[in-house]
Amino acid sequence: MVSNDVVEKQFVCNLNACKGGCCEEGDAGAPLTKEEKHLVQQYYEKVKPYLTADAINEIEKQGKYTYDDEFGWVTPTLPKDNEICAYAIRESNGLIKCSFEQAYNDGLIPWKKPISCHLYPITASKGKHGDYERVNYEPREILCSPGCSFGEKLKVPAYQFLKEALIRKYGEEFYQALDKIASSHF
Repeated sequence: MVSNDVVEKQFVCNLNACKGGCCEEGDAGAPLTKEEKHLVQQYYEKVKPYLTADAINEIEKQGKYTYDDEFGWVTPTLPKDNEICAYAIRESNGLIKCSFEQAYNDGLIPWKKPISCHLYPITASKGKHGDYERVNYEPREILCSPGCSFGEKLKVPAYQFLKEALIRKYGEEFYQALDKIASSHF
């Protein structure tokens, strides 16, 4: 079930304004799929050089991922640093980047980052009985407002901005069907 907001609302992430705050603002770390838990384990040693000593200590204390009652398996966070994801890298200018994505961009690993991060501000969650997924557009009101206004200025629907992530999650056929419906109805 895809929310109309996914195709009606406009969004283009504005990292210069939000500084990657979605990596630290939230109730838990980044949700992980079962497969992603294995990828985190597999690539940890490759991303470890990007991490701070505090992050490494916290990961070794909590584990490479933890279980949250509301969100399931998630990345650990650093309670001393405003709940930032332990795999986040804060640059000197305040911009937060993902260590997995940085290792991916540097050609060290073939996995970009958790799909929940790649899709954001689109969220995907299992339906009540687990037999379908709900796909919603859920930007954070203050944090994502620069991305919302930037998307409106450029007239880019959220689903188009997140094309790569949607294809990664659901496949090319899904995206083409979504685009066709969006183009004819909105």
